[in-house]
Amino acid sequence: MSRMMIAVVVFACVCQTHASCKEPTNDLASGQREFAADLYARLASMKEGNIFFSPTSIRTALGMTYVGAAGNTAEEMAKTLRFSMAPDELAGPFGELIKRINSPVMLQKSEWIDDMMKTSTVPAYELHIANALWMQQGYQFKKEFLEQVQTHFQARASDLDFAQSEQARQVINKWVEQKTNNRITDLIGPGVLDALTRLVLTNAIYFKSDWAYQFQKANTRTEKFHTSPDDSVDVEMMNQTHQFRYMEDPDVQVVELPYVGDELAMMVILPKRDLADAEAKLSPSRLDEWSNSLAFRAVRLGLPKFTFTSEFELNEALKAMGMPEAFSYNADFTGMTERRDLYISAVIHKAFVEVDEAGTEAAAATAVVMRTTSVPMYNDLVEFFVDRPFIFLIRHNETGEILFMGRVKDPRG
Repeated sequence: MSRMMIAVVVFACVCQTHASCKEPTNDLASGQREFAADLYARLASMKEGNIFFSPTSIRTALGMTYVGAAGNTAEEMAKTLRFSMAPDELAGPFGELIKRINSPVMLQKSEWIDDMMKTSTVPAYELHIANALWMQQGYQFKKEFLEQVQTHFQARASDLDFAQSEQARQVINKWVEQKTNNRITDLIGPGVLDALTRLVLTNAIYFKSDWAYQFQKANTRTEKFHTSPDDSVDVEMMNQTHQFRYMEDPDVQVVELPYVGDELAMMVILPKRDLADAEAKLSPSRLDEWSNSLAFRAVRLGLPKFTFTSEFELNEALKAMGMPEAFSYNADFTGMTERRDLYISAVIHKAFVEVDEAGTEAAAATAVVMRTTSVPMYNDLVEFFVDRPFIFLIRHNETGEILFMGRVKDPRG
């Protein structure tokens, strides 16, 4: 059965009165890896246990918001989100990057229908990126901002009456549920929207694919997973032996598990010592170093099945990463509106992931509130047995864009 990965980002903007040398798309993808590594470090320090998030989803929604930023607020957001372009320059290249990620190779599929062999072409994977703007009816947004977001981010624009907050909340939550195959429900809770809400920006990423080399369920068995040096739990460990891209250094073992079509892959990073040591050394350059060192080896792989949900309030992490003004009364979003009366009051991210023999299924959602004020014989076999905490990420191979990222301390969730 196919598996899928989904991410959604929701930005709620509330109003309250108060007294390039590289190709642009490549530059954006490079900056995204820096943002992903930085945000991972912040989230890892904020929360114990498993974590999972979508840097692509978060950055896309923040990217739409950045298009409407100005002054020092825009400068801080550019630094934090690793944008090298001005707000009025971002939308076009960002839209092109989305198109590159969302252009899977086509594969031939043959099946018997009415005693005849039918052949068709199907995409190797599905990756649908959807954006929407939910605007307070009667509130004036700049035409240029709306055109940029609608044209390049392909964002659908709809009017809502946020004074009817419960009705507005249900409309947006229903959109989120539909775009995440009902994995993310009730994203925006009661009380988040009110009569001061002026704009909600939503982003959804839907990814569906099988492993290129699936695990056989008959080879899954109960094994010990060491959650700490002194404690262990029983988990369902998937097993297979195959040629995978692999590397190791004194600190980690790394294996890359491709999805069908070889355009997307999961990278599993297994620390040789403790997880904290590997996390301390995690950086874009280190990720690139590991990726560039991968080479095909025969790998005897043991990987636990896991399912869990993560939820974060991202205000403090984003402030610490360099964009505090966007959350203050001094915020400048005059690229959106003539009135300087918008600021971000809350950023919430929620994500779900499931990994099993067939592949991966995941969903993620972020709310940002802006408020006014089989086993053949192999030689030289490498053992990669994931029986302790590890880091994983799913990326687009051509651009290096990290779609999802997380760590597993306990596969049971």
